[in-house]
Amino acid sequence: MAGRSHGLDLPDIARLDWVTIRPPASPKVLRLATDLGPGEAEVLALALETTESMVVLDDALARRAAMMLGIRLTGTLGVLLEAKRGGLLRVVTPFLDQLQGLRFRLSPHTRAAVLKLAGESS
Repeated sequence: MAGRSHGLDLPDIARLDWVTIRPPASPKVLRLATDLGPGEAEVLALALETTESMVVLDDALARRAAMMLGIRLTGTLGVLLEAKRGGLLRVVTPFLDQLQGLRFRLSPHTRAAVLKLAGESS
């Protein structure tokens, strides 16, 4: 929702038939994660309630919390790589460019590694 409020052309998640939006069943768990943002805390709480879940997190603190809790995780870059492997994307380079244009933090080393994994390095 934050991206759409900044003028980005993103789908309305609530209108996607394959997406279910629900709050965590135990809001008390959210208060345990005082250093996390509300979105990251909810993601972790929902993952603890849902067996075999995988979370998508880019925030370093949230990723560490997920690992400590034994929650499977990936990040935005992992989603892009998996989409390419699955044939949903032909290339990831323009998506990396777009992310960087949106101030997504991506070091040159990480960018090079992702492009190499995607088979797009020169």
